[in-house]
Amino acid sequence: MKSQRVRRVYSYLLIAFCILIVTGTSRLMAQDDSALFWSISKDGEQAGFLLGTIHSEDPRVLDFPLEFMANLSANQVFAMEMVPDLPTLKRLTEFMQYQDGTTLESRVGPERFTSLQLALSEYQVPADWIIRMKIWAAMMTLSVPPPETGFFMDFSLSLRAAGAGLKVVGLETLEQQLSFLEDMPVAQQLMLLDQALVEHEKVREIHEQMVDSYLAGDLLALKSQAEEQLDQLEPDAKQYFMEQGIDMRNRRMLESLLPHLLTSQVFVAVGALHLPGESGLIQLLRARGYDLTPLPFPLNVAGLAPSQESRQ
Repeated sequence: MKSQRVRRVYSYLLIAFCILIVTGTSRLMAQDDSALFWSISKDGEQAGFLLGTIHSEDPRVLDFPLEFMANLSANQVFAMEMVPDLPTLKRLTEFMQYQDGTTLESRVGPERFTSLQLALSEYQVPADWIIRMKIWAAMMTLSVPPPETGFFMDFSLSLRAAGAGLKVVGLETLEQQLSFLEDMPVAQQLMLLDQALVEHEKVREIHEQMVDSYLAGDLLALKSQAEEQLDQLEPDAKQYFMEQGIDMRNRRMLESLLPHLLTSQVFVAVGALHLPGESGLIQLLRARGYDLTPLPFPLNVAGLAPSQESRQ
C-alpha cells in the first residue's frame, strides 16, 4: 500500500512536469522538428532512438506495436529522465515535505490552507501529509488529475526495457530534477499554487486534451494547449521556467546521455516537450554531430476509443 502511494506521488511529479515545462517550446521550433519519434545515427551508424513521451496512464499511450518493441529491444541502454526505483521514490516523499517542523499552513496562510485541504481531499492525500507538504508539492499535486495506478507511459517503457535486457539509466538525479522546484522563489510558488487552486477542477479535461494531441502526433498543438495555462503567469515566472525548467535540464540530460551514446546503442525516452526548439534535445544532439531522422508515430491508436470513453 505504501509503495503504491509513493508511485502515485511520483506520477504527480512527472505529469505536472509535462504541463509546466512547455515554456521552453516557445523558442524557435521548425515544422520538420515536430515529430515525436526519431532515429539517432552518427557517421552512418545507428546510435539509437529518441522518443518524446507523455506522462499519462491513458491506455492508448501504453499500446506498443510489435515493430516498436523490436526497435526498443535492439538497444543496449534505455535512458529516461529519472529512474523511479524505490530508494529514489522514498527520497522524493521526503523532499516533498518540510523536515524541520515547518507546516504548510504557516507558509500559505489559514484561508489558502483550508482551500488546499478541500481540493486535496480528491487525491486521497492523508491529513498528516498535507500538514507537512511544501508549497511546490501541493501545487504540483493539484496541477494534474489524481493518478489511479501510477502505471504511466515512462514507467511502463522502463519495465519493458528492463525485461528485454536493457540497462535502465537516468539522465538526471532526483536532486537535480527537484532543484528547479526547490529553488523557485516563494512568491512564484504561491502564484502557481493559487492558479492550481482556481483551475484544479479542470485539470482532467486539460490533461485529456494534451493526451489527444499527443496521440495525434501533434507537438505544436500540445505546446499551444499548455501555453494557454502559462499565459497567466508573470514574466519573471515564465523566464524562470524557461531557464531553469527547460534549458538547464536539457543541457544536463544531453551531457548525461552522450557517454552512453559513445559506447552503446541507446533508446532515449523523455517528456515530449524536451525535444523541440533551439535548446531542445533534437538540436542539441545535432550540434554534437548526430543525425536525427523523424519516424512515424509509433503507437497503436487507430482502433482505440476516444479519451473520454477509454476512462469510463
